[in-house]
Amino acid sequence: MTDGLQPFLSDRVVALSAPTQAWSGSDGDLGAATIDGFYHGDTRFVRTLRLEYAGADTPFAAPEWIRATSPAAGEVRFDAVLRGIDDPFPDPKVRLERVRRVTDGRVTETVTVRSHLAEPVSLRVRSTWEPDFTALQQVKAGAAERSSWGAESVSDGLRVSSGAAALQVRTDGAEVVIGADIALTWTREVAAFGTATVEWSVTMDDPSLVVRGVAAPAPWQTPEVAPAADPRLSRWLDRALGDLDALRLALPDHPDDVFFAAGAPWFFTLFGRDSLWAARLLLPLDVTTAASTLRVLARLQGTKNDPETAEQPGKIMHELRSGELAMPGEGIVLPPLYYGTVDATALWVCLLVEAAEAGMPEAEVRTLLPRLEAALEWITTSVGAHGFLDYVDETGHGLSNQGWKDSGDSIQWRSGALAEGPIALSEVQGYAYEAAQGAADLLDRFDRPGSSELREWAAQLKERFAERFWVTTAEGRYPAIALDRHGAPVDTLTTNAGHLLGTGILDPEDEAAVSALLCGPTVSSGFGLRTLSTQAAGYWPLSYHGGSVWTHDTAIVARGMARAGLTDDARSIVAGLLAAAEAFDYRVPELHAGDDAREVTAPSPYPAACRPQAWSAAAAVTAWEIAGR
Repeated sequence: MTDGLQPFLSDRVVALSAPTQAWSGSDGDLGAATIDGFYHGDTRFVRTLRLEYAGADTPFAAPEWIRATSPAAGEVRFDAVLRGIDDPFPDPKVRLERVRRVTDGRVTETVTVRSHLAEPVSLRVRSTWEPDFTALQQVKAGAAERSSWGAESVSDGLRVSSGAAALQVRTDGAEVVIGADIALTWTREVAAFGTATVEWSVTMDDPSLVVRGVAAPAPWQTPEVAPAADPRLSRWLDRALGDLDALRLALPDHPDDVFFAAGAPWFFTLFGRDSLWAARLLLPLDVTTAASTLRVLARLQGTKNDPETAEQPGKIMHELRSGELAMPGEGIVLPPLYYGTVDATALWVCLLVEAAEAGMPEAEVRTLLPRLEAALEWITTSVGAHGFLDYVDETGHGLSNQGWKDSGDSIQWRSGALAEGPIALSEVQGYAYEAAQGAADLLDRFDRPGSSELREWAAQLKERFAERFWVTTAEGRYPAIALDRHGAPVDTLTTNAGHLLGTGILDPEDEAAVSALLCGPTVSSGFGLRTLSTQAAGYWPLSYHGGSVWTHDTAIVARGMARAGLTDDARSIVAGLLAAAEAFDYRVPELHAGDDAREVTAPSPYPAACRPQAWSAAAAVTAWEIAGR
């Protein structure tokens, strides 16, 4: 365990049902790693947990764990043998199954001991755990401190609280000892060739929670995969759709309007960009989540100018939290409702256009048209000094970069120098162009004014983009990642250029040229597309946005290739995603290292990457669309 650093996640086991999650080691115990714990919303309620067993007259010992499996997103099974109460022969005859199930606000553990011995055996099972009421952001910073708590006996268990947050423990008749931690001990007789079971659960409550779980079943069906398709695609789809189901959330005042939490463990809440892209990638299977995501974000659409929150009239929000979000060591402090995103507004428009085309009921679309017009007003009037949509943090403690690559060093020149803001990202101009063109058609469909002005605005944006964004370097000719504060094109080759494919802002011959570059060895790793070309000075395969591979990013590019008619390129990129999915047992993380498939058989994990992540999971649907239908 390393204090003061963001926890690594890659070797941990998670079970989840948003907004609840349980992180542990492969034995099911909690406490060996900083991330370990039972969480509900933005609070960790249980910090450590240890399972032990003993015979009638033997000391307690840890089971010998042999495997962990996850049949569903909300369930993990840990298997062990209990040689301390077994006979002396080589074959283990006493087994333990520890099944952890996570539902909204609750974690349940069922421990079953199975014996193949010819004689009965006395058994004691002890679960020792430590309550905790630490904020998730403190855990993320590696700076979590011990919290105070109090416990009292209640019917069939305990109630443990700290301030307004509380957990209730159902103990199933265990002997309870409360000290610095809490120990539950059960005594059972395991019959010859028989079984014995104990069960306990923790129900967590946090009144400050601003999101809630979803009880209704997922509205989509797993699609059929073509018989000739890669068989790995079916496995990825099954795992990914199960994860998406577990990542569904709603806001308390509209519990039927579902959206996707961005991902575990840090982002069990509403994110404009992430929720929109996940719903958009899933659209071939489900229009209802797209429609409800649009409604949720429309209710939070900006109505005033507030530099502290980055709110502006018509703007779509970035992030919702129950309180102020401080990132220790990074100088970032965000308000509970934060609007610091330059792309979510155009993406909201694009999703509405595509959802309407995919069968979103006309009455639902019509209700959102005033919000659409407000969003279009923001898009068309928010261009900066150089004529493009740009951003800059006005507070000094917000996000310095406000596109999807939002780390502080993500916008850099080929030399490695960081670009100065305000920044106008290339892909944002593509989103805006696509939004304006699609919205013009939608306005015509509903007999609303303004379509001709939108098409003219889009045509002028396309012309300006062609004049200003293209660069020529040793790697070829391609759109720069951005324009800096001076209007100079930042000359790195990145996947941002791939987001332009299929938006209409590039001519077909330019789309083919960009696609070919991205399929080349400096960007394509064989496990997906690197966020930054290997020819850039700042390239590093484990850099968050400077050489790693993000599955959703690669899927968006492949989707654009397919929309542009570049089917062979799209399929080659999907083949890389399938190789990565197999390497990660089909739960693809938020990002992984940009390792080259010609040099390694599997990419290295980015050890702090979230998993599952909604848009990474939704990428499986894009892979199916391109290579599996």
